[in-house]
Amino acid sequence: MDILQTILNAQDGGAVRQLGSRFGLPPEKTQSALSALVPALAAGLQRNIGGEGGMQGLLSALTSGGHDRYLEDPTTLADPSTTQDGNGILGHLFGSKDVSRQVAQRASDTTGIGADTLKKMLPLVAAMVMGGLARNTNAADSDVVVPEKAGGIMAMLTPLLDRNRDGSMMDDIIGMAGSFLGRRPNP
Repeated sequence: MDILQTILNAQDGGAVRQLGSRFGLPPEKTQSALSALVPALAAGLQRNIGGEGGMQGLLSALTSGGHDRYLEDPTTLADPSTTQDGNGILGHLFGSKDVSRQVAQRASDTTGIGADTLKKMLPLVAAMVMGGLARNTNAADSDVVVPEKAGGIMAMLTPLLDRNRDGSMMDDIIGMAGSFLGRRPNP
């Protein structure tokens, strides 16, 4: 199951309802926001995983961060510490508040939801993404070797990153990165 579906299905949609109620959005608008924001977060994860020590760092965060609580108990999304945790995640994924603002603006352009709302929602969505990864990779199971966990993480991210369904997510990641930075990739 990909990461977006994991989030949408968590607690029979409870995480989506909780997130939506926090921002005054109906379920369909909340799902639209998630559909616009999660791929950008997945691209940030993919970029970080590709860096030196990136996969090990992600696995460490998944095993020690307790992120699965965000999907297991959606009421945690109302806790200010979740926003703090999400902002820390965004810092690792995007490296800059400017990128977060650009992600929110692009999501606003496609969803019709205000960029300010999406900017406030983004840390919670980042926490939910980490929760979905922790939940589906069984990161707490120390008997599972790193390559198996890495395969589970990639299986969850690939459907979101291979937007044109050509079997390669690299062209899509380069395009997303370029659009966040205001540039188009060279042909």
